[in-house]
Amino acid sequence: MSESLAADIAACRACADRFARTATAHAPRPVIRLSATARLLIAGQAPGARVHASGLPFDDASGDRLRDWLGLDRAAFYDASRVAIAPMAFCFPGYDARGADLPPPPLCAQLWRGRVMAAMPQVALVVLVGAHAQRWHLGAAAKRTLTETVSSWRAYLPAALPTPHPSWRNTAWLKRNPWFEAELAPQLRARVAALVR
Repeated sequence: MSESLAADIAACRACADRFARTATAHAPRPVIRLSATARLLIAGQAPGARVHASGLPFDDASGDRLRDWLGLDRAAFYDASRVAIAPMAFCFPGYDARGADLPPPPLCAQLWRGRVMAAMPQVALVVLVGAHAQRWHLGAAAKRTLTETVSSWRAYLPAALPTPHPSWRNTAWLKRNPWFEAELAPQLRARVAALVR
């Protein structure tokens, strides 16, 4: 793992002007966990406000739900030797004037995604959390909607597994799609257990 890559990412201010114009008017704070040994990569969309404040990825209720899906406790999840975490945008994108989350700026993936993935060739499984990660990683193999992509999860094994975002906002989605908890989640836990020992 290149220490210079981690330092370059930590110093990135490419979106500073964009973030200054949001309702939150915040400064960039990249949150990422690179690893030279982890065989599991969590590819989310972008840190939220709480993660921006703490600097710890998935340090919120969404993280609790994601860890349950993965079958990992906090200690294993935050062990960078076993789990890498690289969202599609490394910084909190901010809120719009109505208080809604802004999407991850595409510039982050354009600048960094290729380098990040090239720096972790040992990764055997990428958990694609949300549509932004699914579109980038799956390319033309991604389906028209998140539901179609996640329901086609078997087609992406063994290298990737798509999931919805674990946000409370997706609780209704989980209720409408019980196959996720019944079929996909057990396979996800089994794959993770085999990789994160």
